[in-house]
Amino acid sequence: MRSTFASLAFRNYRLWFAGALVANVGTWMQRVAQDWLVLTDLTDDSGIAVGITTALQFAPALFLSAWAGVLADRLDRRTLLVATQGAMGVLAAGLGLLVLGGHAQLWQVYVFAGLLGCVSAIDAPARQTFVADMVPPERLPNAVGLNSASFNAARMIGPGLAGLLIAWVGSGWVFMINAVSFAGTIVALLAMRRSELQPTQRSQRGKGQIRAGLRYVRRRTDLVVVMAVVGVVSTFGLNFQLTSAVMARTEFGKGPGEYGILGSILAIGSLAGALMAARRERPRVRLVIGSALGFGVAAGVMALMPTYELYALATIPVGFASLTMLTAANATIQMSTDPAMRGRVMSIYLLVFLGATPIGSPVVGWVAEVLGPRWSIGVGAISALLAAGLAGLWALRNWPVEVRYSLRTRPHLAVHWHTVDRDEAEDALRGQEAANRVTAA
Repeated sequence: MRSTFASLAFRNYRLWFAGALVANVGTWMQRVAQDWLVLTDLTDDSGIAVGITTALQFAPALFLSAWAGVLADRLDRRTLLVATQGAMGVLAAGLGLLVLGGHAQLWQVYVFAGLLGCVSAIDAPARQTFVADMVPPERLPNAVGLNSASFNAARMIGPGLAGLLIAWVGSGWVFMINAVSFAGTIVALLAMRRSELQPTQRSQRGKGQIRAGLRYVRRRTDLVVVMAVVGVVSTFGLNFQLTSAVMARTEFGKGPGEYGILGSILAIGSLAGALMAARRERPRVRLVIGSALGFGVAAGVMALMPTYELYALATIPVGFASLTMLTAANATIQMSTDPAMRGRVMSIYLLVFLGATPIGSPVVGWVAEVLGPRWSIGVGAISALLAAGLAGLWALRNWPVEVRYSLRTRPHLAVHWHTVDRDEAEDALRGQEAANRVTAA
């Protein structure tokens, strides 16, 4: 248990963890309230409208993530995060005032979703890489896992609380509560001791920095595999806001309270996956592929559940598999990347992860309306199975692979590969001890 929470021994990380937990609760509350507002108040149960809203919230990542990664490598991340967290609080308050005043229209929700997406695109690379500024390198996987645990503990609280508040006081007050919650992160950032932050190598201003990040990733086949798997799964499978809304509303005939509870139950599995990830010292590429495969199986089972109660229970393994995949991918990339390139590499990863949502959400929304809510989950399950299978086959053909099976123990997969040129080796090892190089062994 002590190893699970090892990063909390550092004061700056404790402040971050507490502040982020408060803000994450508010964020999950707003996500539920926003989807329910669009689905029930501003449209006649339109899954497409919910998909468009979600897409607009993540579309800016397609255009801004690479530039945001350069900012994360060049600027003071704490200062940048104070600015972005404050801006997101202002946007939440603005939407809340519109709803409370009875003036909210669908196009206005679209605009606020797009603006929030712009700020979030700038915030994400700095927030992801700031973890490395608060803990020493050997604690980075633990800190990444605890960050996910904080996010998913909030996911257990936020959706259910949002559903109750929507029923009691309406969506507008949920947005206002979220606006206030960002103060938790801002206060935590300002209270940190600068002297206890880890020394970070900053990139210098210059031309071609985004291209340098792309070249770095292109030469690292391990990073390419991780990003490809996560990209496919996130595009078609990680649309829980949309799929849970249409399943609760149209398949089971439930209200906002039951919709919010689905998110909280899903978070039980996600939190378990995050806490398991916090105990791992060395994340591995094979774990990303294996958990994507597990997600596909679990999502397929969930899509077939005949009752609301069974469907809710089936979300637990789905949450566990998805969070295991995401935390393994995040830690693998951060641990194996040159610190001076970390912001740009993470921005490319987030571009793949978050930028896929604007493509997938409208498609999944269309599937929900035309083929039914269950198929909106089914397409994600099939896509995850295909992505994991193809990634595994690619690894077998391109990396020296050894597969061991035993009747007494679970099947064991060990993957080893070697850099093919001097530049790739230098990029992979610069700024890291050889022992910290993440392999798929």
